[in-house]
Amino acid sequence: MRAGKYQGWLPTLFVGKLLQGATVGIVGAGRIGAAYARMMAEGHKCNILYFDPYQNKALEGAVNSYGAFLASRGEKAVTCTRVTSLQDLLAACDVVSLHTALDASTRHLMNTERLRQMKSDGVLINCARGPVIDEQALVAHLQANPDFRVGLDVFEREPEMAAGLAECPNAVIVPHIASASLFTRGGMATLAAANVASRLVGEPVWHSPNEVGAFLDGEVAKRPHASPSIVNAKELQLPTLSK
Repeated sequence: MRAGKYQGWLPTLFVGKLLQGATVGIVGAGRIGAAYARMMAEGHKCNILYFDPYQNKALEGAVNSYGAFLASRGEKAVTCTRVTSLQDLLAACDVVSLHTALDASTRHLMNTERLRQMKSDGVLINCARGPVIDEQALVAHLQANPDFRVGLDVFEREPEMAAGLAECPNAVIVPHIASASLFTRGGMATLAAANVASRLVGEPVWHSPNEVGAFLDGEVAKRPHASPSIVNAKELQLPTLSK
């Protein structure tokens, strides 16, 4: 619109596929992956497949319960199923969203071979870390498959991008801004400060590290006397705050 390229409506102008009823694959169904899966199921009535070393019974229960609710209203139910093969997930899904940690086992998880296992008109979203995708292999795949699309907020060698990525019209690229809200960035700082302060005075670790709202809402003086989340708390043998 700003460039003055809009010449009027056409039936085929910027036509894409509906998300509704699509199959969405979640690679890494932890806290963030599970939240994303529920948004897609409850917001777009997508069926969920997920690949994770651990079964997420809470996610399965939430999505399948919503599916039962839809069925009770005469609508098609949505489902959530764990798969044991990443290849099966990639081949079956219309959209694949990455939510893994970055370690030796996930670096270049999406490489030339695995990109080819996805649908030729599939969508790949990276909500994890840049090096989870082999970016040069991704550029080659985007160039060879114009109907394939990718959404990237993170990059393998930030702030640089792989050669050719910026020129791929089927890539949506934004500068690592997924957390760019005042609440989120402020919350990140608050939790980090609370962790430091609590360790200095020897407070226990919060009993629910995935539920830290108590540290973010209300007055600072009324926050729990605990560290919000210490990743290696068990290894350090730190006591946990009882509920």
